[in-house]
Amino acid sequence: MSLEPFKRYRETVFEKLQKAFRQEKEIAIASKWVANAIAHQGWIYTSGTGHSHMLAEEIFYRAGGFARVIPILDPDLMLHKDASGSTEVERREGYAKTLFQPYTISSKDVFIIASNSGRNSVSVEMAQIAQEKGAKVIVITNYAHSKAVDSRHSSGMKLFQVSDIFLDTFGEIGDAAINLDGLHTNVGATSTVVGAALLNAIMVQAAALALENGVVPEVFNSSNSNEGESHNETLISKYKAEVKIL
Repeated sequence: MSLEPFKRYRETVFEKLQKAFRQEKEIAIASKWVANAIAHQGWIYTSGTGHSHMLAEEIFYRAGGFARVIPILDPDLMLHKDASGSTEVERREGYAKTLFQPYTISSKDVFIIASNSGRNSVSVEMAQIAQEKGAKVIVITNYAHSKAVDSRHSSGMKLFQVSDIFLDTFGEIGDAAINLDGLHTNVGATSTVVGAALLNAIMVQAAALALENGVVPEVFNSSNSNEGESHNETLISKYKAEVKIL
């Protein structure tokens, strides 16, 4: 007897999570870079276009998340302003340079960027700029999809090719994973759930490494807990000048 569709999706996600978490070497290296950034008063920069911007937000101002996180969130690359328009913008060469203008990313920092396809110009150029500034670039991407498509950047490069390390979400080509009779395209994307799990795993491991090295990382609490509000206000006051959107 075949599984109900939601159970098929559940099993598919479980399978992809198991594969993703076998990337122990990559998780360890990425975690070490994040821990080093925290230890040296560096920043964790994050970015992503389209739905991948959710991973940039995932570790920003988050209960249990590091305070020293700067997401590069551009409304023109997100969905709430002009969803279809963001698809055009993420293909625009030269746009990434304007996104980095307000920031002073350096060799003390890490830059984490997510893209399911890894083919669009903005993501490729953002990774290139971060590398030029000396930051370690950590990419979360769907390797199978990325290999199956052409780059939209004039260099011919895709995001995993301009990373210092990349983690695979093991998604289907096209992201949606579940086929249903009578529907010509799949449903049930997996990139967000797997990408968020990998990203949080890196942060948890980085926190442990920092503590092992005698560094107590600054971490946000839940603002909805009894003690969280005052704790967070202290961190917001400390970093508001550097992270304008706090």
